[in-house]
Amino acid sequence: MKITNNNYRPNLPDRLNTKNTAANAYQKTASASQGSAAVDLSPAARQLQQLHSPSNDIDMDRVQALRDAIANGTLEMDTSRIADGIINSARDLLK
Repeated sequence: MKITNNNYRPNLPDRLNTKNTAANAYQKTASASQGSAAVDLSPAARQLQQLHSPSNDIDMDRVQALRDAIANGTLEMDTSRIADGIINSARDLLK
């Protein structure tokens, strides 16, 4: 028995229309409300935020000095110190 195409198309009203989805409505309201929330931080939270600031983690003067030394070919490394550090790290992991 052969089944022929009967041009059946299910009735799917606006569910496939992406312009009318609930997700798009949510995105529109979420994007409209961005930047409008005010938050008050406690003094402890402010201090924690300052301590966690990325600018405190990196000494940019030292980074620039290292970049210059690498570019000039004048960077000197103590390979025995590096090897000792690797060995100590391995020992700590094996404990």
